[in-house]
Amino acid sequence: MTFPFPVDASLSLIEPLLIVCGVGILLLLLDLVLPHGQKHLTAWVALGGLGWALIRTLAQWGLSERGYAGMVSLDNLSTLFNVVFLCSTAIVVLLSMAFLKREEVEHAEYHALLLFATSGMMMLASGLDLITLFLGIEVLSISLYILAGYRRNSDASNEAAMKYFLLGAFASGILLYGIALVYGATGTTSLHRIGEAIAGVGAPVPEGLIYAGMSLILVGLAFKVAAVPFHMWTPDVYQGAPTPITAFLSAGPKAAAFAAFLRVFFIAFGPAQAEWDMVLGVIAVLTMTVGNIAAIAQTNVKRMLAYSSIAHSGYVLIGLVSGGLVGGTGAVFYLMAYVAMNLGAFGIVVLLESKADRGEELKDYAGIGFKYPLIGALLSLFMLSLSGIPPTVGFVGKLYLFGTAVQTGHVWLAVFGVLNSAISVFYYLRLLVLMYMRESQETLPAIRIPLAMAVVLTVAAVGTLWPGLFPNTWFHAAQESVRSIFS
Repeated sequence: MTFPFPVDASLSLIEPLLIVCGVGILLLLLDLVLPHGQKHLTAWVALGGLGWALIRTLAQWGLSERGYAGMVSLDNLSTLFNVVFLCSTAIVVLLSMAFLKREEVEHAEYHALLLFATSGMMMLASGLDLITLFLGIEVLSISLYILAGYRRNSDASNEAAMKYFLLGAFASGILLYGIALVYGATGTTSLHRIGEAIAGVGAPVPEGLIYAGMSLILVGLAFKVAAVPFHMWTPDVYQGAPTPITAFLSAGPKAAAFAAFLRVFFIAFGPAQAEWDMVLGVIAVLTMTVGNIAAIAQTNVKRMLAYSSIAHSGYVLIGLVSGGLVGGTGAVFYLMAYVAMNLGAFGIVVLLESKADRGEELKDYAGIGFKYPLIGALLSLFMLSLSGIPPTVGFVGKLYLFGTAVQTGHVWLAVFGVLNSAISVFYYLRLLVLMYMRESQETLPAIRIPLAMAVVLTVAAVGTLWPGLFPNTWFHAAQESVRSIFS
């Protein structure tokens, strides 16, 4: 039997992905044999699988290899993003322990879906072909649709899942149509070959078809990163989904969508940057501005953090517009920073929900800075970092991002970024005002922080503060990851 392409299917190329998928399938099998009272053990199996995959991923740093007919790449970009995905999923597994026990929904399928979603993210980070990227998006999205509606007896959770599914399916259709148009224009779905065709290597391609396909792919990816005007699903889904899943949505999947953005627009559409540069810049400005202004009006913390997430997508888009090694490095560095500080913020919300039966509304934070000094200090750290105040990683990330915009001649983007950062200070510091300058109208119960939650908050705090003081390691990793795109 002969194949139409070279058989270069090296399993070592996707070893961490196979581990994650294998453990996910194992969890489903364990669910059949574990007694009902022992279902919580599946969380530790999931953590063991994620740890194993993380060790194998770290061993791949510095390797560069392509396989599966050039559809999959093992390089520093995929390796770095895989580390981010695996760490963020492990944090969400730890965050979920108290939630699953309180809601009495400790089932292996929950952790299996998290692992399958992670495998989709890993496909997105390593894809060098539009088909691979679409496959990764669908594996990720289908898992997220189910997780968003995991609380079956909650109307809000069911509504969130339905909205996410309907809008997500529509966005996937648009993305697939864009892929079809690009294939029709170039005769390939390989990112590198599309880039060569647009650059004029070989026969000329129909520009109208290319730009139409590019526009539709931009719309599909913009939906996944919640960029304006394709952001309307975000507040409702974030509010209705279980809080640990909201934390997951705001971290790994967003980073995965930006990894796909980097590969598609730097490799495939890089030669046409002059055509999409201004469009993406306008989307970045709208995303920052709408996200920050809408966040001011929110009284629900999850909705506030949802609009905050939209605004931060706008900041990352500045790096994509800046382009090249400099802009890509800024985008990747800021994504790592955002994942750390945002997971920490959601960790506090999950803790207050599970231990004090509060935390979703702003008024719930009145007086907790004095009642719970450690919780207040940690939340203050995360809010200061999200607003971009030194010496946190959020400040370093924004400083570098805005600097890349100035360096590449996009001064107007830097100006809008600084103005939006100033706006965001209001609603982030509003929480600090409530914690330390308002008294609670209710008696606050004592809170004992579980070990799993303590690990999450410690890791998030270190990831928020340490790179802010000593950013060189993160910066070097981000730079080497983006450099691998152009090699």
